[in-house]
Amino acid sequence: MFTLASNVARRIRWALCPALLSVATLAAAETVPGTHSRCVIDDRDREVCLHAAAQRIATLSPGATELAFAAGAGDQVVAVVDYSDYPHEALEIPSVGSHTRVDLEALVALSPDLVIGWTTGNPPEQLETLASLGMPVFYIEPRGVDGVASVIERLARLAGTEATGQNVADAFREGMADLENRYRDRDAVSTFYQVWDEPLMSINDEHLIGQVVRLCGGTNAFGEQQRLVPRLDDEAVLAANPEVIIAGGMGEENRDWLTHWEQYTELEAVAQGNLFFVPPSLIQRPTPRLLEGAALLCEKLETARERR
Repeated sequence: MFTLASNVARRIRWALCPALLSVATLAAAETVPGTHSRCVIDDRDREVCLHAAAQRIATLSPGATELAFAAGAGDQVVAVVDYSDYPHEALEIPSVGSHTRVDLEALVALSPDLVIGWTTGNPPEQLETLASLGMPVFYIEPRGVDGVASVIERLARLAGTEATGQNVADAFREGMADLENRYRDRDAVSTFYQVWDEPLMSINDEHLIGQVVRLCGGTNAFGEQQRLVPRLDDEAVLAANPEVIIAGGMGEENRDWLTHWEQYTELEAVAQGNLFFVPPSLIQRPTPRLLEGAALLCEKLETARERR
């Protein structure tokens, strides 16, 4: 019995023979010894090789879209997914669905020669189907500051935009290092970062946002949780009694998540007025704009220190 992935693959092969022929030709070229000129290791520790710089890139998450543009490859992106809204030019690129469900036929019709997949965000079976059709898939899942910079460098290598990518990666590393040098010795601030509301979710110390909290001199109230994104309830937050609550909300100006906590006047964060908002696209996407989000988060923690 065929699996869902194999059925989809067979249907696409019959419906899109011309596009698949060009992809298959590329894949065949890659099997010839000595033709690999661009090889990198992706975030699943897989080697991804192209015989030439990618000219038609599909980015299957908003973060991947930002990273491709940051690497200098924006002009080569031919397909994105919903909510790929930065930079502004990304809004003009055809969308092939959402990061949770890609329209495979629409994507294959665009004949990408490189697919940037999100390791834990895209459906594995869809990425496997694309790989089975001969499309190189570069998996990303940056988990640290250097991971963000490294992804930019590796994407630039695949896209032939090394100079631009290196400059952006270096600037990001330097900016984050400057923040760490400025704030790492400040008095600790107990911090609860709310990443979602229903169910209530936070982050542990291994999460990229948890690393930013620590960089800013904060102590993550739920940093020791085993899960990268632990589920909580109000009682857990009340018991932790953080000095600061930071939320991203569901939009760039939506602070509704913070109003929920105002009912708990016994919380130190509420009593001190330390309920802060940071636009989610600046802190929850692993892209160079994390530097801007980190600077805002550091400023919020410094405000809390000044209110003591």
